[in-house]
Amino acid sequence: MELRQLRYFLALAEECHFGRAAARLHVAQPALSQQIKQLERELGVSLFSRSTRRVEPTEAGRHLTDYARALVTEEERARTHMRELATGHAGRVSVGFIGTATYDVLPRVARTVRAKLPKVTLDLRGELLTPLLVEGLLSGTFDLAVLRGAAPEEDIRITPLRSEPLVAVLPSHHRLAGRPDIPLEALADEPFVIHPSQSRSSMYDRVLSACRRAGFQPAPLLEVGETATLVVLVAAGHGVALVPQSVQSLSLDGVTYVPLTSPESVELVLARRTHRVSAAVEQVASVIEDCVRG
Repeated sequence: MELRQLRYFLALAEECHFGRAAARLHVAQPALSQQIKQLERELGVSLFSRSTRRVEPTEAGRHLTDYARALVTEEERARTHMRELATGHAGRVSVGFIGTATYDVLPRVARTVRAKLPKVTLDLRGELLTPLLVEGLLSGTFDLAVLRGAAPEEDIRITPLRSEPLVAVLPSHHRLAGRPDIPLEALADEPFVIHPSQSRSSMYDRVLSACRRAGFQPAPLLEVGETATLVVLVAAGHGVALVPQSVQSLSLDGVTYVPLTSPESVELVLARRTHRVSAAVEQVASVIEDCVRG
């Protein structure tokens, strides 16, 4: 019993006329008749009672109709799903985000994918450090990662997304909080809240390099893993910090974001493996690029 035979059977059961069913199927009437007879031989039952003017399903034919419709419908659903997978309009994609991209990029990506690719399931994880994201890409935990800087792995492809300036995060009561901008060296004597050094956060290196170029080494350092925690600790008066401008979307009482007189920039990039990339991954990658660049 083939799906083609079931389609022929359903057309005849609904039209109750060989000529009309053959025209609907775009086949010759003898070919339709032959397929119906073959199906009846395979099943060992008569599916239609035939007269010179009309063809009607027998009791067995009426029972087969329900099965045939279900099977044909499932086959059509399977074909549709395979087409969607092939074009990237269905599937599952896991994306990891560095902490500073969690607040502005992740929500926009989630909304846009839900609107444009409703049959793509997203697994999203935020507040991660670049080394963990690179490791996740190589292990297959993540299909895509939004991170800082270039990943030193030949199996990972990098697409630049944007360059953004660093801004100072100060407690709202800080003496410099009301300034339109400040030179970085004005923070030379302040304690710094910073991303961790142990896991080699890209922001740790960027902040220390910026401070060295401004002529000082920040000390003491309070290291925290999450950007939200970093901003909360600044609000609590534990120090000052440097963060990418996009972190300003994380609005918290007790902190003020102040631009630097001579801005230091950091790069945000999209990373993916150079192989085993599905069509759905490419579709979501395009959404991320549009969301960030737009």
